[in-house]
Amino acid sequence: MQQFLIFTVAGLSSAGIYAISASGLTLKYTTTGVFDWAHGAMGALAAFVYWQLRFEWNWPAPIAFAVCVFMLAPLCGVGLQRLVMGPLRGTSEATRLVVTLALALLLIGLIQATWDQSDPRSTLPLFTGRLVDIGGVRITYNDMVVLGISLLVAVGLRLVMFRTRRGVAMRATVDDPTLAALNGASPDRSATTAWVLGTMLAALAGVLVAPTLSLSAVGLTLLIINGYAAAVIGRLRSVPWTFAGAIILGLSVSYAIGYLPKVDVGAQYLRGLPGAIPAIVLFIALLAMPRPRLRLHATTRFREVADAPTWRSTAIIGVTVVAGAFVLMQWLSAADLFASTGVWGLGIVALSLIPLVGYSGRLSLCQLTLAGVGAAVVSHAGSDGNPLSLVLAGAVAGVVGMIVALPALRLSGVYLALSTAAFAIVMDNWILALPPFTLFGWEIAIWGNGSLSFARFELGGLSVEGTEAYFMFGAIAFALMTFVVTAVRRSTFGLRLLALKDSEAAYATAGLNRQAAVLVVFGLSAAMAGIGGGIFGAAVQSTAANRFDFFTGLTLLLVMVVFGLRHPLSAVIAGFYLGSPLFANLFPGQ
Repeated sequence: MQQFLIFTVAGLSSAGIYAISASGLTLKYTTTGVFDWAHGAMGALAAFVYWQLRFEWNWPAPIAFAVCVFMLAPLCGVGLQRLVMGPLRGTSEATRLVVTLALALLLIGLIQATWDQSDPRSTLPLFTGRLVDIGGVRITYNDMVVLGISLLVAVGLRLVMFRTRRGVAMRATVDDPTLAALNGASPDRSATTAWVLGTMLAALAGVLVAPTLSLSAVGLTLLIINGYAAAVIGRLRSVPWTFAGAIILGLSVSYAIGYLPKVDVGAQYLRGLPGAIPAIVLFIALLAMPRPRLRLHATTRFREVADAPTWRSTAIIGVTVVAGAFVLMQWLSAADLFASTGVWGLGIVALSLIPLVGYSGRLSLCQLTLAGVGAAVVSHAGSDGNPLSLVLAGAVAGVVGMIVALPALRLSGVYLALSTAAFAIVMDNWILALPPFTLFGWEIAIWGNGSLSFARFELGGLSVEGTEAYFMFGAIAFALMTFVVTAVRRSTFGLRLLALKDSEAAYATAGLNRQAAVLVVFGLSAAMAGIGGGIFGAAVQSTAANRFDFFTGLTLLLVMVVFGLRHPLSAVIAGFYLGSPLFANLFPGQ
């Protein structure tokens, strides 16, 4: 019983931090309609600033805390609203989601550039050295204060949102900003208030969670992102249900850490499960949400148009890619050419986003994870250089993509993005880290012992083992995939995808099957990503699973969005950005 109480107290302490973070996220979404993917990164930045003030510059803890939460965080909130979020009013939900994703990666990059992540850093709890004995269990003052603060935040936000004129105005601005303005509410002032309060809560969560682990930009961001599951349990609207969701989440993780076997037979297969539990809870919460109404045509300031490419233009692009690869091959040094062989595989993964995101408007955050599935298949099935392993990789990744899409058929917008992110995080934290196991007499090693080796392919007796040959093989494969994308866009199916993106309600009214279209485009896109992952794996010849992790996939998506989700050349840029040293060394060999 005492052990149960210990795990319960630890879970409630974590739940308090989750509740604070999720409450800030819920506040911003309820009052501005923007789901802020940068919420966790903002908390991580606050944690590093607090460490700098408190432990590097030796400021007193109360002053460092006040500066982070009550001074810098509000300034950041005002800046975000005035410079970033305000100008985005009237854009599509997908555009706003991608901008906040870009902001998250920018903040993580800022942290990594300012504080060397190889240096170990840790902070102390705000209240140290004081304990309370309850039922034989010692509870720190810090844990009690964290839970108390989270309760105050939940109650305070509820009162502000429903019992004050400012709170009512903030909620009304989301429903109908024009009508709210006619009744005296200021949309800009309401949005600024929401971003200030939300950023303060993100900073508060970051400072409170920092003592639980060594400071890491990605680690802190992911830990705060775990609170997103609590926000979804509250349906991104209810602060009380968000608090309840945080309790469920915190206790689930704590009990898993405490009670899952650690030394028994099979314990090694559960080692990564506690880290995946928040994503699993998030996925379950998404499935339990009521089915949303079909989306009508969204009124935005910017009309997104996807012109149909011609076969001639596609042929020109393909010839240009292959010719450009040949020229590059002559210009690059041997070392830079070898380091750049993976660009075409990553380019194909980026290309797979065009039908899914560009045409159908379905925002997937697990595309690189699906590429990792394809890479694993090629490593195991193509150890003799058989090119048919690429076909198998596409088939397996396509099936996995359709399985991911099945529960998400009823979701769209931010909820679909969250479900695909949950899948990617579960794969990163648990599935891809599983040690070899036996199933029905077959030994399965998803990612070997942490790294996979690859053999390059033999095409009808023609080997592409050499660096130059494989570089050209990748370019030709990329050019062929551009014809697949063009074929999709020019087909009746492509027109249906555009119609689905424009108005789900009109699509259904025309008697078309929305679920079937989503399922097929997910499968097609995942198959392309799997083939790209296999080509990339054979290019680098040996790689760890972290080359296909969640945050790298976000970078790939953002590069595609910046350069255009309509044109195959954007995928070339994405491939070179992530897979070549040319961006770091503009003059190779010098």
